[in-house]
Amino acid sequence: MTLESIVNPFSAVDRPLHMFFAGVIYASLAVFLSIWIFRDSASLIMVFLTVFASISLMYSTMKMEEDVSVRLKDEISILKRHAVVIRYLMFLFMGFVVAYTLWFLVLPDQMVALLFEAQMETIAAINANVVGLFNSSGGAFFQIFLNNFKVLLFCLFFSFFYGAGAIFILTWNASVIAAALGAFINSAVSSGMHITGAIPFSILRYALHGIPEIIAYIAAGLAGGIISVAMMNRDLETNKFRKIVLDVIDLSLIAILILIIAAMLEVYVTPLFFS
Repeated sequence: MTLESIVNPFSAVDRPLHMFFAGVIYASLAVFLSIWIFRDSASLIMVFLTVFASISLMYSTMKMEEDVSVRLKDEISILKRHAVVIRYLMFLFMGFVVAYTLWFLVLPDQMVALLFEAQMETIAAINANVVGLFNSSGGAFFQIFLNNFKVLLFCLFFSFFYGAGAIFILTWNASVIAAALGAFINSAVSSGMHITGAIPFSILRYALHGIPEIIAYIAAGLAGGIISVAMMNRDLETNKFRKIVLDVIDLSLIAILILIIAAMLEVYVTPLFFS
């Protein structure tokens, strides 16, 4: 496939910016194909086409990291390597968000309504569920962490059962975040704020707690992908079993810790700036 040749995961580890541009290309192409060919179901087809473009890259990444888990001697070195890979997957995710947000802002309202119909419904449902939630900060923290933890489990299980399946969860979240960013920017501009101020303001609004959340989801997806590839390679039937399982547990625990921090930021820090 032509899109697969845009980025090589082995070289992208050292040049993560390539992943950002790959994400922009994958998402932009998906936007145009979905609105052109699958107009009535564009909001979901857009996500699926982006996933299809990325899945080979994700699977190669999972295989690469499973090999790292087996080959490197100590867990600290393995986790450092995983951190580099999580960074370049984060750049891919940011490419998706930037592309989706850009098209949300520049396309005609009718096209935007078709492209982001499911995403806007999801945002409305989330907003409805959190009404009154912040009356109790303890309850808000627990509920937000629980909701995010469910997404983290989806990332882990999707990667475990489908190899690179976490990319679907990440792409869907990228499209939802982009819709929220686009709507927030449009609302700020309508209120009189210049777009050059509205864009960084909106990014700060969602990035403060959103970036740690996505890092946690990527780490969980990586953990599920590693154990999935290890099972296919039958590495779990060898003396490598303990090393692989330890690596997966460490990644999962780190993901949960980051998710706790993200929930604390969303409940206790973000409201200070965006009440």
